[in-house]
Amino acid sequence: MVQWFKTMTTNEYIRGINEHEWEPFNGKLWQRNYYEHVIRDDWELKSIREYIRYNPQKWDEDEENPKTGMASRCML
Repeated sequence: MVQWFKTMTTNEYIRGINEHEWEPFNGKLWQRNYYEHVIRDDWELKSIREYIRYNPQKWDEDEENPKTGMASRCML
């Protein structure tokens, strides 16, 4: 299921680049693996929803962000 989702969204992104002049991304669109987890209760569901909602706001602080994270520090 996850592989199908990754394939479909990647194909749509490539179509957007070719047909709608979307900006190309010069890296991998998806990470190779994913974290599979069974949500067992309402608290866990709430916690995961909050992570998904607020995670993009933390991108500037992420160590995998090539502009601000560890990758940029390694190039110094």
